[in-house]
Amino acid sequence: MIRYLVKRVLLAILSLVAVSIITFILFFAVPTSPAYVMCGKQCDAHAIAQTEQRLGLDKPTYVQYGEFMKGLVAGRSYGTGELAVKCPAPCLGFSFRTNEPVTDIIGRTLPVTVSIVVGATVLQLVLGVGLGMISALRRGTAFDKAAVGVSLVGASMQIYFFGPILLLLFVYTMHLLPNPGYTSPFDDPGQWFVQMLLPWVTLGFLNSAIFARLSRAQMLETLSEDFVRTARAKGLTKWKVYGRHALRAAITPIVTTAGLYFGASLGGAVITETVFGVNGLGRTAVQAVNDLNLPVVMATVLLAAFFIILLNIVVDMLYSVIDPRVRLS
Repeated sequence: MIRYLVKRVLLAILSLVAVSIITFILFFAVPTSPAYVMCGKQCDAHAIAQTEQRLGLDKPTYVQYGEFMKGLVAGRSYGTGELAVKCPAPCLGFSFRTNEPVTDIIGRTLPVTVSIVVGATVLQLVLGVGLGMISALRRGTAFDKAAVGVSLVGASMQIYFFGPILLLLFVYTMHLLPNPGYTSPFDDPGQWFVQMLLPWVTLGFLNSAIFARLSRAQMLETLSEDFVRTARAKGLTKWKVYGRHALRAAITPIVTTAGLYFGASLGGAVITETVFGVNGLGRTAVQAVNDLNLPVVMATVLLAAFFIILLNIVVDMLYSVIDPRVRLS
């Protein structure tokens, strides 16, 4: 297990380095210079050249990449003299649009995305997996048909359609909830909950339809396995057969899908944040693309890759705990 974990961590580091190289190359493939973005349209070629020299953008690409990687570990400074800006480790770059370290931007927006994703993930797993499992155990009944219909409707709907409907009903018509926003749960847990409720319900309900269909299909397949029939033949109770044996075998693909969804969503729930006007990581990344704020784009790409790789490792570790048939090699 330890050997496997060390191997996966090393591969994860290599993957992140590869992603950083690709994003860094794309950074310099953009024709608009960051110095031009920072200096503005009123600057001439001489002023732009001075800005590039002050920020170190006139150095060779490999030198700038080395300084970027050094900043991740030990921090770095942007500019010289009195205009120098210190960026402590892990330094993900410097925003030429807002004149601040990218880590400050990430520090403001990441908690918003984490709040949305964690709450929506809990809702979609409880609702989706629960509905799918019960539907499989009651196959062919009215409940099963209703659950399949609801999951089909949920899987067919889109966030940009379902979200505004909830806003119209609960915020602007019935005035039951405030406008979605973000308040730190450490400052006001109640306000944080009510402001996050609509994004949770929107993202959680629509994704729960996918988990309901997946868990139902997996449970039906598992119930037809020989070991389930053997457990029934031994006289085990229904709940031991379903809970201890069938559920444990059926849940492995669900954990895989949930891990991928969670990791990808942490990289930015773009549509959800845009629909509800919440300034999270995804909305910040879209705005950075529109503004040519390339250091922020690079940071969000790296952060999204980190979350996806991390959740893949966590899911692989959970396999051996959930399903004893799985052996890590």
